[in-house]
Amino acid sequence: MRLQKTGRIYVNKIFSIEVKRLVKEVTGKTTLAIGDGANDVGMIQEADIGVGISGVEGMHAVMVSDFATAQFRFLERLLVVHGHWFYKRIAQMICYFFYKNIAFGLTLFYFEALTGFSRQSVYDDWCMLLFNVVLTSFPVIALGVFEQDVSSEICLQVSFLFKAQLK
Repeated sequence: MRLQKTGRIYVNKIFSIEVKRLVKEVTGKTTLAIGDGANDVGMIQEADIGVGISGVEGMHAVMVSDFATAQFRFLERLLVVHGHWFYKRIAQMICYFFYKNIAFGLTLFYFEALTGFSRQSVYDDWCMLLFNVVLTSFPVIALGVFEQDVSSEICLQVSFLFKAQLK
């Protein structure tokens, strides 16, 4: 029987998959699995978010994971700093996409109502083609590059910032 270390308890790899599945079903919370070898592949696949660490045991965990890191010491920065920034960015982008689509849809609806639903187009064809490309790609790139509400040093020092956003 092959055993793996999970936290402080050595468990069978099938048992770790079942524990991950049970935690996900009973609590309904998002689960994270961190693994560094082929024996962790099932657990990483079962979790909602998987982090693979490349190491001595090979690249199997990295190949099936959502995020990959080279060493265990990078996990804190990945979870605290990039987790905080990602959560903030995705929340802002959801609001932006709702705003963009509502503004676009309402202008079309109001124009059609004012023209008696005559099927006349309010926008030129090139505007219709480029609207979603321009207003979807540029803000996402700009937000991904420039948006950092707090520096990485502050995130690491004040680690409860991420927890405060979840409330």
